[in-house]
Amino acid sequence: MQYLCGMNKKERIIRKGPVNKRVFYLCIQVTINAVLIGIVARGLVYLIDLITNLSFYGRLSFEPASPAGNHLGLLVLVVPIIGAVLVGLMARFGSKAIGGHGIPEAMEKIILEDSRIPPALTFLKPLSAAISIGTGGPFGAEGPIIATGGAFGSLTGQWMHISSGERKIVLAAGACAGMSAIFGSPLAAVLLAIELLLFEFSPRSIIPVAIACVTGAGMHILLFGSTPVFSMPEIPAPMDSALAAYVVLGLIVGVAAAGVSKSIYIIEDLFEKLPIHWMWWPAIGAIAIGGIGYFAPHTMGVGYDNITYLLGGSWSLRILFSLCVLKYISWAVSLGSGTSGGTLAPLFTIGGGLGALLGLGAQHFFPSLGIDPATAALAGMAAMFAGASRAVLTSVVFALETTGQPHGLLPVLGASVAAYFLSFFLLRGSIMTEKIKRRGVRTPEAYEPDVLQGVQVKQLVTAAPVIEGAFVYASDDVGLAAEMMGRYGVDQLQVRDAHDPGKVLGIITAASILAYYSKQKEKEHVYHSPGRTRRIMVQGRKLLSFNK
Repeated sequence: MQYLCGMNKKERIIRKGPVNKRVFYLCIQVTINAVLIGIVARGLVYLIDLITNLSFYGRLSFEPASPAGNHLGLLVLVVPIIGAVLVGLMARFGSKAIGGHGIPEAMEKIILEDSRIPPALTFLKPLSAAISIGTGGPFGAEGPIIATGGAFGSLTGQWMHISSGERKIVLAAGACAGMSAIFGSPLAAVLLAIELLLFEFSPRSIIPVAIACVTGAGMHILLFGSTPVFSMPEIPAPMDSALAAYVVLGLIVGVAAAGVSKSIYIIEDLFEKLPIHWMWWPAIGAIAIGGIGYFAPHTMGVGYDNITYLLGGSWSLRILFSLCVLKYISWAVSLGSGTSGGTLAPLFTIGGGLGALLGLGAQHFFPSLGIDPATAALAGMAAMFAGASRAVLTSVVFALETTGQPHGLLPVLGASVAAYFLSFFLLRGSIMTEKIKRRGVRTPEAYEPDVLQGVQVKQLVTAAPVIEGAFVYASDDVGLAAEMMGRYGVDQLQVRDAHDPGKVLGIITAASILAYYSKQKEKEHVYHSPGRTRRIMVQGRKLLSFNK
């Protein structure tokens, strides 16, 4: 039998140390990336403004512009269709991956393709999004810049000599640096990485991502300014009765969020049945953009000003209705058609409109509750995104960071958690995961500690005849032992004393590791009730049932 040694010293340090010089190198790389991504974010906003000015006002200008003030009349029906045709051509002859809102595509690359994103997406995604949004598409700029930042991070990660796990970190750092650069919300961006992109929570991943997000926020201050993106009047501290009402509001918005998420994929399925090439689907979806935009022009474009309007507290019921209902229809049809654009701003707009309507209704019919309609709008925004995406912590912190409203914490948290809770009963996946789940890609639904890293090898060592071969130390964690077995294709390892490497204490076997793992997981799913049947439930399936 060929002698197999254990891991060398360098390998062992990298494997066991949560923070090492590799993390330092990644921090340098993601910082450089974040600076460049911040510049790209500013450039994307300029490009959207340029295309908006050209499309709706016929002027060559980079000044901020919204389609809402156009005087095109019936010609407004044509502008989104022209933009959608261009996006369809880019998808057909460039990359079909430019369609969608960015985050699901990044998740799929992380899970299936070792975080490798084609370099062309680094350029095609922001360009297609700028055309789509600039010609009236009811999307946010955040999805495309998140996708672009992720693509840029993946590209640099492919140039560097790093592992697929490290490339995942660089991808997530780039994506979230883009979000931070657009909104100036570094903490929410870090949480977005944790909840939707990294699929882990560890020092080696959080440190680079956090540094990238802080750098992105610095670029936001440099290029956009330091005031909150969605400024609003100071909201009052909530009463106890109002807090309960905001939770109920969150439940209602959670139902709406489930309906919104399901409808997107129903619309996608309907487009799949059309007897024409998918390249033309965005143009068909753009008919809804132009048709609704003719009657409600403020439903077109990025719509960040709509969010600020919703948080202002002085509303027209007609505009509230259009932002809640008509914006939803326009966005759902166009996104379901496969065009390019983000989901965060539309979801915030729809949720904010619904929250404001519910807040006004509660204030009118139940004045004793003490509900503030502006706070209800803020809570509705966060609850809608939390229910649809299941990124509940991101939703809460994002709402607070972009408005600077500390008194909004409890209403936003209560409403968001309520919507998040309800979504698990109404949705199999989320608006972020359903698309890739349909393609057979499964995303983690919980981040749990590695059971095998919580026990040392010495606790599973057995005094059996010692074999020659690979070895681990008694002080190593069992996860390392399992990794070694997989690496060398063996089902047992020598166990040596870390203080006296020449001393062999026994062996650890694959069977003992599996037995320990099974026992630990069983503790999570076996329910004890005296005199009753014990059941083991895993992912909703009854695996074992027996009487105590």
